[in-house]
Amino acid sequence: MHTTFTIQTRGPGLTEITRDVAAWLPDGSGLLTLFIRHTSASLLIQENADPEVRPDLTAFLRRLAPPTTDPSMAYLTHTYEGPDDMPGHIKSMLLPTNLSIPVIDGRMVLGTWQGIYVVEHRDRPHSRDVVAHFLRDVA
Repeated sequence: MHTTFTIQTRGPGLTEITRDVAAWLPDGSGLLTLFIRHTSASLLIQENADPEVRPDLTAFLRRLAPPTTDPSMAYLTHTYEGPDDMPGHIKSMLLPTNLSIPVIDGRMVLGTWQGIYVVEHRDRPHSRDVVAHFLRDVA
């Protein structure tokens, strides 16, 4: 089974997609693979209980790879798509663009406080495609 989720982001930050993915899963056990089809966004499994975690992670990523207008990024040459583009590629290189999640009896085996997120690295909202593939156990 496979599908594509189209996720609307709101600019830099984490957009949770756990419920959408869980609602799509069939009964049964197997392996779920998620893949984001973009080079300036990522996927992440992260805490979904304390809302302070998401802005802290976004702030850290911005500090790690600030816009190309920041003097510390003057060495970058890929700047014609905007000051947030190359830093978005750097962040996407450091964070996963695919996830593998075990599924048992139709439920993802996530920890108590874990959620699945699309991480937007660009400064404006985007439409992001996440491809999901479920491989059922053949036992």
